[in-house]
Amino acid sequence: MAWGALVLAGIFEIGWAIGLKYTDGFTRLWPTAATVGAMVISFALLGVAVKAIPVGTAYAVWVGIGAVGTAILGMVLLGEAANAGRVVSLGLVVVGIIGLKLTTPV
Repeated sequence: MAWGALVLAGIFEIGWAIGLKYTDGFTRLWPTAATVGAMVISFALLGVAVKAIPVGTAYAVWVGIGAVGTAILGMVLLGEAANAGRVVSLGLVVVGIIGLKLTTPV
């Protein structure tokens, strides 16, 4: 359950990170409300996860999921560069996330 909560927390982190782009500096009501809602849910789920997963591991995995997902959506939705260096680097982050999962005794 803790790992599921952590993955969901990371997905909501992606949502609020991308949502920031659509808030237009927090001047648009509904995108701002959705972004803040995703922030609250993400932090709440991270809090649930750290009850069972070491905080260093949980935080690194949460940030990694958010970073990789946000970068991919930035490329897909926002037209950001998708060059080989970025893709390989994101792959290395994924390998790190998997490594943390495999070496954490929870």
